[in-house]
Amino acid sequence: MHPLITPRRQRGFTLVESMAALAVIAALLAVGIPNMTTWVVSNKARSAAEFYGEGFAMARREAVTRNAASRLVLSPNPNGQLDWQVDVCFPVPAMPCSADSGSWSTVDAAADNDPNAASPFRSIYRAAGALPSAEVLVPTVQPQGSSTVYFTALGWVDTTDQQRLARLTLTPAADLRDAVAPVALVVTLAGIASKCNPAIAAPDSRACPP
Repeated sequence: MHPLITPRRQRGFTLVESMAALAVIAALLAVGIPNMTTWVVSNKARSAAEFYGEGFAMARREAVTRNAASRLVLSPNPNGQLDWQVDVCFPVPAMPCSADSGSWSTVDAAADNDPNAASPFRSIYRAAGALPSAEVLVPTVQPQGSSTVYFTALGWVDTTDQQRLARLTLTPAADLRDAVAPVALVVTLAGIASKCNPAIAAPDSRACPP
């Protein structure tokens, strides 16, 4: 550097400028973080219907594919949501598959009489831990206290079980109702779980059946 040239002094932020910048950042965070939180929770809440719909569809599919009885079992977990599990059962004349009888598969063991001895079916379990808690998205079942729906080998609902699960409703908390609509999964006698909106009345096609 030439000895006669004096380097320019670097100018930093003043205290006032720093405080102003921090105030702007704080304001942006105050607005952005709640909106981001609502967005994340809303997306998780909307995905809940797909999570449970997958379970109903899998139970019906396994029954038809394996020519067996199947069932979907819901069980509460610590966050208040419902885990699900799909089991199968292969009936024999002396022991039909029902709520009270039959050899049902578990996650650790295959059912008796599974014809696919080389690769027998073991129950499929899915945890609902990634879903919002029941304080955010409230699950209710109809009839009250029901937790299981049974499928025949044709994929139809086994109507001999009088306490079979017929509907699962997911209701968002009050502060989410503008972002997330309530949804119900209604299990038809044909074994199809169809989505509907319990807050809408007939004759709107989105309404739930009576």
